Amino acid sequence: MKDLYATLGVSSAATLADIKKAFRQLASQHHPDRNTDANAPARFRAVQEAYAVLSDADKRQAYDDNRRRNLLDSPIDTAREIWQNYFNRLL
Repeated sequence: MKDLYATLGVSSAATLADIKKAFRQLASQHHPDRNTDANAPARFRAVQEAYAVLSDADKRQAYDDNRRRNLLDSPIDTAREIWQNYFNRLL
């Protein structure tokens, strides 16, 4: 699963205005008509897909819910990581 927030370079707490601003900058930067890099079209499509989800309140809510659920796909691994991070800070 792709992290749509990372695709746009914003945090999960970003406002719609932040998302729109990041989209416009990245879309302009990676638009195939303006960028001759071979990866530009794929990157442009990824930015468009991320914006399509994150700019729609219902789609964003569904994405965030699914994202939270996926954090616990492997409860043992998640618990182990939390436990290790907790003790690493103490030691």
